[in-house]
Amino acid sequence: MKERDAYFDNAKFLLILLVVFGHLVRSFIEDSPELMQVYKLIYTFHMPAFILISGYFSKGFHKKGYLLKMAKKLLLPYAIFQIMYSVYFYLIKPDGTMDWNLLDPNWSLWFLLSLFYWNAMLFLFSKSGWKIAIPVAAAIGAASGCADFLSNYLSLSRTLVYFPVFLLGYFMKREHFALLASPVRRMLSIIVLFGTWAAFHLISFDFEWLHGSKPYGDFGAAGWEGIAIRLCLYGLTLLCMLSFLALVPSGETIFTKWGGRTLYVYLLHGFIINGIRYSHFSDWLKSHTAQLFLCIVLASFFTCILSTNAVRILAQPLIELRASQLRRVLGFL
Repeated sequence: MKERDAYFDNAKFLLILLVVFGHLVRSFIEDSPELMQVYKLIYTFHMPAFILISGYFSKGFHKKGYLLKMAKKLLLPYAIFQIMYSVYFYLIKPDGTMDWNLLDPNWSLWFLLSLFYWNAMLFLFSKSGWKIAIPVAAAIGAASGCADFLSNYLSLSRTLVYFPVFLLGYFMKREHFALLASPVRRMLSIIVLFGTWAAFHLISFDFEWLHGSKPYGDFGAAGWEGIAIRLCLYGLTLLCMLSFLALVPSGETIFTKWGGRTLYVYLLHGFIINGIRYSHFSDWLKSHTAQLFLCIVLASFFTCILSTNAVRILAQPLIELRASQLRRVLGFL
């Protein structure tokens, strides 16, 4: 078995923690300027960094059976959790209706669909080299916002918008990530992230620009205006994403072992977050003076719990479609 790289496991754990935190505070950002700016900062880089790392680990796409393996790994869990979330939302929402549409991703399931598409698209884009492939992908991603029919449906909008980031990760080598870790670059990274956070206090814009899921018309932006904004966001995303990656510890940490279980956290945390959203606890949290601190604590707690081996044992049949961990435990008992 190939030895895991602690750097990437550390990065993945920190990123999934930010995903959980971002989803937790989503209900409160309209009423809290402080949370809004933090939310915007996180969304400039956390999913793009996940996508970059996913691209980096897709270098074996040309191997026989790779795409079939990815379909099993991504599309089957997508279908299972799409149904599970549909039932869950029906049960917890006051006006919930049963929606069995498999083509309109629930919650954060869009990532599974897009990740499959991105791997398939490598067969076409990897042949021309990064100097051609990445600019072409960025041009397509920027132009895609002009098409009003591209939205959350089949995750088509996010697929095109974020594909340049995935492609960049595919072309990157391990030494490129190592270059980020110098003391000077780390200091510059802190300045970039802090400066971006500060700038968001001065610049007002719709945070949904950072989701990449809507056409420009939904923001009242004309075609060329939308393209210009998207290209600027690409630049900001690249800067913040690399700044975050420069700050990731490269050695073993207390949370390194959990970095290999981020898919579990990603698929399961929605049940907890949405349970909170539609409960009285959300109202209490919304009015609490230490709201930001409590959200950090709760997000950290949920992420750590969902990263445990106990959760993996129970959820493995749904997520990995096998029960090796459960059989091992039952055999031991």
